[in-house]
Amino acid sequence: MRRPNLIFLLTDDQAQWAVGAYGNDDIHTPNMDKLAEEGILFTRAFTAPVCSPSRAMIMTGLYAHQVGIDDWIAPGEEEGLDPKATTLAELFKRAGYTTALIGKWHLGHKKEIYHPLKRGFDYFMGFLGGGNRPMNPTLIVEGEERQLQGYLTDILTDDAIRFIREHRDKPFALFLHTRAPHAPYTPVPEEDMAHYIGKTFKAPKVEGVPDERVQEEYRGYYASVSSIDRNLGRLLDELDSLGLAENTIVILMGDNGYMIGHHGLLSKGNAFVMGKRGQRRPNMFELSILVPLIIRWPAVIKPGSRCDEMVCSTDFMPTFIDILRECGCDVPELKTEGMSMLPLLRGEQVKWRDELFLLYDMHHGAEAHMRMIRTKRWKLVLHYEEGGQHELYDLENDPGEERNLYGDEGVAEVQEELTERLVEWQRRVGDPLAPKEG
Repeated sequence: MRRPNLIFLLTDDQAQWAVGAYGNDDIHTPNMDKLAEEGILFTRAFTAPVCSPSRAMIMTGLYAHQVGIDDWIAPGEEEGLDPKATTLAELFKRAGYTTALIGKWHLGHKKEIYHPLKRGFDYFMGFLGGGNRPMNPTLIVEGEERQLQGYLTDILTDDAIRFIREHRDKPFALFLHTRAPHAPYTPVPEEDMAHYIGKTFKAPKVEGVPDERVQEEYRGYYASVSSIDRNLGRLLDELDSLGLAENTIVILMGDNGYMIGHHGLLSKGNAFVMGKRGQRRPNMFELSILVPLIIRWPAVIKPGSRCDEMVCSTDFMPTFIDILRECGCDVPELKTEGMSMLPLLRGEQVKWRDELFLLYDMHHGAEAHMRMIRTKRWKLVLHYEEGGQHELYDLENDPGEERNLYGDEGVAEVQEELTERLVEWQRRVGDPLAPKEG
C-alpha cells in the first residue's frame, strides 16, 4: 500500500442531521453529499458531547479524562492535552508526513506546553481557543496574531489549498478544523445564505419560543454549514486538478452533535433550555453525541458504502496505526481505547463492538458528571452530580429519548446489567468517580 495523503475536515457543532446525505432535504450540502456518494457514510458515529473532550479523543485514541481534559477549555484555564499522550500529528510525522493544522485547536492555551507545533504539527495557522469571529477573524499567522479581512471559513480553506499545492509531491496530513457552524452562525457570504432566503424549514415546536425565532436559528445555522460545503468543494476540486484524489483520504466529521429545538434545547451536551434564559440541561442525548462521519478514499473504499456499526472518535488512532503499518511505516506501540476502522473501510465483515461508553464532566454553566453506556437498543446515563437524575432509554422503541425508564420495574434487569457493565468500564479506564469495589 502507498502512503495516502490525509485531509481531515473537522467542523464545529455540526449535527448529523445537518447534512443532505443523512436525509435532510432542507439543507444545501452538494459536496458533502458527493463525498458520501464516492465514499462511506457512517450512520452511528459517536463522540463526546462538547468540543475539547471530543478533539482530545480524536487526537489520541484515548478518553478525554485520560489525557487531562473534562469540559471545553475556557479562556484563561490551565488545562490542556497531556504532553505525554501521542497525537495523530506525531504519528504521521514519525511516518514521514508533513503535518498541518489550519483552524481551531482548543486543546490548551499555554503555548510553551500545548501549542500545536509542540504536538507534532509542522505548520499551524489558526487559533488556540474555542471561539472566533465568522468574519474578519484574529488568527495566528507565522507565529503572530493578526486580524485578517474576509470570512473565516474561506480564509482557512485558502490556506489549506496553498498548503496542498506546496506539499503535493510527498505525503501530507492536513487537519482543517473550521469554527463553523458554531454560534454565532452569521455573517456568511451571500452565496451561502441565498439557498435559504424566504424558505420555511422543518423544525421542532418549542413551548414559549416563537416559531420565527426557531426558523431564524435554522436559517443561520444551515447557511453556515453551506459555507463549509462550498469550501469542501474547492478542496475536492483542488485534489482532482493535482491528480491527488485517488490516494487521498478525505474525512468529514463534526466534533459533537447539536440541537435546535430538539428536547426544547439549543446547543449540545451543555445545552440551554430555549425560552428560559440561563437554564441549562446537561445531557448525553443522541443528538449531542451523534455526528456526521463521511470518509472518501477511492483507492480503498467502495463508492456509496454505508456502515451502521457504532464507531467512536477514539477509533481514528488505531485506524491510522493500521494504515501506516500496512504502508511499511515505523509505527510505535500505543495504548488506545478504540478499534481500527480499516476493515470497515474495506467493506469486510468483522466482529464489532456491541456497546459504547462515554463520559462528560461539565463545569461551565452548570455542574454534571455523566457516565454513559449505549448498546444497539439501550442507553443508560448515570449522573454523579448532586441531585442528578439517572436516565435509561429504550432506543428501539423510543429513538427520540422521550421516556426515561430509569427505576421502572419492567426494565429492572436491563438497568442492573447495564449498570454493572458501565461501572466495570469506569474502573477499567481509571474514572475517578468509579464506585469502589466491594
